[in-house]
Amino acid sequence: MRGTWLGVAVGHLLALGHWHRWRNMADSRKFRLFFCLVGLSSVSFCLFYSWTQFCTSCESGQGYTGTFRRMEGNFSQLPDIDCIKNPPFLVLLVASSCQQVDARMAIRHTWGQHRTVAGKRLVTFFLLGSPGDASQQAGIAAESQRYRDIIQKNFTDTYYNLTLKTMMGIEWIHRFCSQSSFAMKTDTDVFVNVFYLTELLLRKNKTAGFFTGFLKLHEYPIRTRRSKWYVSREEYPGETYPPFCSGTGYVLSTDVASQIYNISESVPFIKLEDVFVGLCLDKLKIQLEELHSEQTFFPERIRFSDPRFRKIVTCHGIKPPEQMSYWNHLVAGTPGVL
Repeated sequence: MRGTWLGVAVGHLLALGHWHRWRNMADSRKFRLFFCLVGLSSVSFCLFYSWTQFCTSCESGQGYTGTFRRMEGNFSQLPDIDCIKNPPFLVLLVASSCQQVDARMAIRHTWGQHRTVAGKRLVTFFLLGSPGDASQQAGIAAESQRYRDIIQKNFTDTYYNLTLKTMMGIEWIHRFCSQSSFAMKTDTDVFVNVFYLTELLLRKNKTAGFFTGFLKLHEYPIRTRRSKWYVSREEYPGETYPPFCSGTGYVLSTDVASQIYNISESVPFIKLEDVFVGLCLDKLKIQLEELHSEQTFFPERIRFSDPRFRKIVTCHGIKPPEQMSYWNHLVAGTPGVL
C-alpha cells in the first residue's frame, strides 16, 4: 500500500513537473508572440506614418478631410524646355503611372510628338509620381534622361493621389511655363486630335480666363462604398459638385493654371482631381465654356472612323496599338499635317 501511494505520489510529481514545463513553454511562447506583435505593430505604425506622408487618401477610398496641401520639395524629374526663350502655344500634360511605358511610347510616336500646327508649337509631357521601388525609379530616370519629357515628384503613384499629380502639373506650368498660352490635362488612354484642338483654340481667340472640356454641370457625389469614385460625406458633405470638366481631357489658359495653383491651399481636398479643379474654379468664379457648338470632348470610347475623328478633340478608352492605328489613319486622311 505504501509502495502504491509512493508510486502515485511520484506520478503526481512527474505530472506536475510536466505541467510546469508545459506552462513555462506556453508562457515563453506567449511572451515571444507578445513581443512579435509589439514589433509588428511598431513596424506597421512606421510604415503607415511614412505612407501617409505621400498618400493623401489611400486605396480604401476613405478621403483625407481638410484643405489641400501642396507637395513641398523639388521635382525629381523635369523636362528639357525653356519656356522663356521659346514658349509653346499648348502644353499637353498627360497623367501616367510608372508602369505605363508602352502607353507613353505610343503617345510619343503619335499625337504627343512635339510639333508645329498652324504655326503654333505644341509640346507633351508626362506626369508621374514615385513608384516606391528603386529599380523601377531607375528606369523612370533613364526614360526621363532619354526623352526629356517627364515631370515627377516624390509622392506615391496611386490612383487616389491623382489630385497631387494634376496639381504637380499645374505647379510646373505656374513656375516654369506660364509664358505658354494653354495647357491641357489628359490621360494615357485618351486619343487627342491636336490638329482640330489647335484649330478650335485659334478660332475661339481667347487666351485668358478660359477653361473647357466635357462639361459636367450637375454631378452628384457617389456614396456607394464599393465604387471607384466613392466619396464620403466627411470628404465632401455637399449634395452636388460645382461645375467641372471630365478629367479625361480639359484645356485651360495658363493664367487660370496660375490662379488654380495660388488658391488651391484654401480649397477642401478631394481625391477626384477633376472635381478638385472644379472646386478651385468655383472659388475663383471662373465659368466653364464650350469649345465648340458641337460635342468635341468624349469622356467615353467611341467607334473610330476617319471623318468622325477629324472633328473630335478627345476620345477615352484607347489602348497603345489603337493610338498608333487611329493616328496613322488620321494623318493619312489629312494632307500636310506632319
